[in-house]
Amino acid sequence: MPAHRTDLDGLRGLAIMLVACFHIWFGRVSGGVDVFLALSGYFFLGSLLRHAIGAHAPRVSLGATLNPWPRLSRLLRRLLPALFTMLLAVTVLTVLIFPQTRWVNVGREVIASALYYQNWYLAWNSQDYLAASSANSPLQHVWSMAVQGQFFLVTLVTALALAGLLKVGARVLAPRARPTVIRTIIGATVLAVAAASFAWAQHRMAINQPFNYFDTFARVWEPLAGGLLAIWLPTMRVHRMVRNVVTVAALALIVSCGWWIDGVDEYPGPMALVPVGATLAIIWAGAVAQETSRPGEGPRPMPEVNRLLAGRWPVWVGSIAYSLYLWHWPLLIFYLSWRGADEAGVLEGVGLLAVSIALAWLTKRYVEDPLRGGAGPRHASRRVAWLSYRAVVSAVLVLLTMVAGVGIKAWEHHVSATVVDTRDLDPAVYPGARAFLHGVPVPAVAPQPSPLKVLHDYPETSTDGFMSDFTDGEIHVGTYGAPNGSKTIALVGGSHSEMWITALNIIGKRNDFTVKTYLKMGCPLSTDPEPKQRGVPYPQCYEWGQRVVKRVLEDRPDAVFTTSTRPHDTAFGDWVPPDYLPIFDTFLDAGIPIFGMRDTPWPHNSHGGIDTPTCLADGGSATDCATRRVSALLDVDPARAVAATRPLFHPLDVSDGVCQRPGSVPDPLCPAIIGNIIVYKDWHHLSATYVRSLTDEVERQMGLALDWAGR
Repeated sequence: MPAHRTDLDGLRGLAIMLVACFHIWFGRVSGGVDVFLALSGYFFLGSLLRHAIGAHAPRVSLGATLNPWPRLSRLLRRLLPALFTMLLAVTVLTVLIFPQTRWVNVGREVIASALYYQNWYLAWNSQDYLAASSANSPLQHVWSMAVQGQFFLVTLVTALALAGLLKVGARVLAPRARPTVIRTIIGATVLAVAAASFAWAQHRMAINQPFNYFDTFARVWEPLAGGLLAIWLPTMRVHRMVRNVVTVAALALIVSCGWWIDGVDEYPGPMALVPVGATLAIIWAGAVAQETSRPGEGPRPMPEVNRLLAGRWPVWVGSIAYSLYLWHWPLLIFYLSWRGADEAGVLEGVGLLAVSIALAWLTKRYVEDPLRGGAGPRHASRRVAWLSYRAVVSAVLVLLTMVAGVGIKAWEHHVSATVVDTRDLDPAVYPGARAFLHGVPVPAVAPQPSPLKVLHDYPETSTDGFMSDFTDGEIHVGTYGAPNGSKTIALVGGSHSEMWITALNIIGKRNDFTVKTYLKMGCPLSTDPEPKQRGVPYPQCYEWGQRVVKRVLEDRPDAVFTTSTRPHDTAFGDWVPPDYLPIFDTFLDAGIPIFGMRDTPWPHNSHGGIDTPTCLADGGSATDCATRRVSALLDVDPARAVAATRPLFHPLDVSDGVCQRPGSVPDPLCPAIIGNIIVYKDWHHLSATYVRSLTDEVERQMGLALDWAGR
């Protein structure tokens, strides 16, 4: 392969403009990142191969590449300065623009980005790479840099290991170690790994696509495809017209694929072959001219379309592509957050793109280029000044990075040490649900807990360790209420059942019954054999639920307490999912009464879900961060229809304690703050403090159903 291709610099420029424009205006994945991945593999593997084999050597110089440090240091100098500059800016802007409730997560992503595991961080948190909004992470885009960094490192280590093997077996291999033999061995190895990665990407699409999108193992076939072209570039003689047609068709695919391929759902599966394959076609069309010239001839002219890519402006944009990629996304997210909007207008987008380009050029000119190394200017005085500047910039970056890292960890420690103790709040000052249920006056004071503290306002089972997480298949039974009560209630299901332990613990002590907990994150009991959590298959939930039902029947409680409804999947209001009913009937047929608690609204508006603490911390009011009741709840608890045919099923409904009553106002709301207490601790779970204010109402309804369970 040739040492340098200016048309590929222009292709890189086109790719970054597609990425930025699609992010800013269209909220779609363009395929530009896949172009970057294919190009990075082509250049990096090609460079390693040239170094190992040599451009014209008849035999390989075995073991000549045993020292990886020169190449690794060049790679670090090329990647880290611009990245760390952007991360420092993100850290400062986070403090200036974002509410405190977001600082910990952004801080963790800063560290993940600096250490090149941001893609895994996003994968484990299943953060979809969709349209930009003010709620998105400003570092979401660094996932692709992390994938490339991991690819570079693993490839370099693998090349080092291969060089070591060649050195050890030099005497045996030397007679056969011609470049063609080594090229074949390396190519076959790369092909095998790429094929395995491609198969893995396709397999995981149906299992967990949000994770698959960020998975390095699923993505690595893309740079390896570029690497294969560097290893085995076809060298047939092809007419220039054919090469022009190939390039035009490939460019058309790259530019258009963002419109007709849903990249978030389809990449890095087979549809990613479109931008990757098109990139390889452009590489081939420009390279074949140089590779197939006859002896004594100069290189054949590059196809006209490739020469257009090698023009001044495409190449210039390509030269700042790395920094432009780093800057455009955080600028967009911070701007949207500052404006309180979820999308940028046409003129706003133009301004953001212009600022991003300016910052990218400044970063390249004054950070990237000086810190990449080199001898600098030839003139002695200028060279001294240049070296001094480079030393100062390096020192400042290192110092600020250390300060930012310490600050991030200190803030994370401060937040993690937060303790919420609101059990002794004065009910006259903080009536909570009583303000809606009984019309208790509400004095003008700041709500409790604060938006930052409410994040840690957990139910007892979470802090005591009796809540199985998503990967824990064990049943952890906790004991609450009266330790040796005359009756027992089994609290079963997922986190929306768990919310009520705070009230049940108090009610049990008042009425001499014990509460046994059987809880697992995201796992309401149902007979759905393929349940999902945030759209991702969650088979362990079904298995765990079957064992819990059996365990509860064996323990023979006097009643079961669980949620009876959920938000409707495709319409306004709530419903009783049909797969809940067989579970209810299993307990009822065994003669065990059920308290079916109607689920509380999941905060949302026309733009999507609402993270209540962040909405409030960002200056929102109780009504700014509220949900319209009609969009969340039916007029009548749908579980009443279940009770009509099942006498032992007792529906509980505290909706009037979290939402304004129908008819009280023209359009009743479910506010974010009621009675000076913040209602939700996150996207859809009640804060323990607010549940505590609902205790008397829950007890009243339970006592109406079963006289031993409440007053």
